[in-house]
Amino acid sequence: MSADFYHEADSLWGNRVAGDRDRYDDAAPDDLRSWPDHSRAGGVTMTELDEDDGGDFAAVAYREEDFWDLYLLPVALTQDFKGLLHALRQQPSISGSIGMLSIGDDFFVIVRVYGDDVSVFLSDVTASVDWQVARDVLEYLDISVPDDEDLDQVLPAGDMSVLADLGLDEMELGALAGDLDLYPDEVLASIAERVGFHQAFQRAVDSMG
Repeated sequence: MSADFYHEADSLWGNRVAGDRDRYDDAAPDDLRSWPDHSRAGGVTMTELDEDDGGDFAAVAYREEDFWDLYLLPVALTQDFKGLLHALRQQPSISGSIGMLSIGDDFFVIVRVYGDDVSVFLSDVTASVDWQVARDVLEYLDISVPDDEDLDQVLPAGDMSVLADLGLDEMELGALAGDLDLYPDEVLASIAERVGFHQAFQRAVDSMG
């Protein structure tokens, strides 16, 4: 089964999140996509992980004026894809939001919300065998859980161009997702650096202790 089978175009949905705001030092790139103003009042505050969560985390990044902000979301959203979408829609930003899930040593998810449009990327379809949230992502993308004979392949699913306009093209995202020497949080840190909000990302991760 080829990786092309799992490549989906942009999907539909939308929503956002923010807590008490601190401005971080990451300047947003000039070519950031200009999204329509669908901002709404919302309120999901930063959270810290507890030991039982095994290092899983959910985060949202969004641009305000010329800077990126990034916050941790409630860790329960790492197991609640529908809740994550709702949280991202609550983000009061005219430029949309980027949600990120890091799940153990296994996989990551990127969700980009702008208005009513949603793009979703899952780093490894085989994660759906063991993780309900990964199955929920595949269901959202209308992709079947892989058969047993396909479980030896690490293949991504969803929109490979989810961050292409921010400087991370399909090939690079695919290479990062397929790098078995990197943990999901390390891949997301690398993505944050390429897109332009690495300082905000690192500060949020460091706050987890």
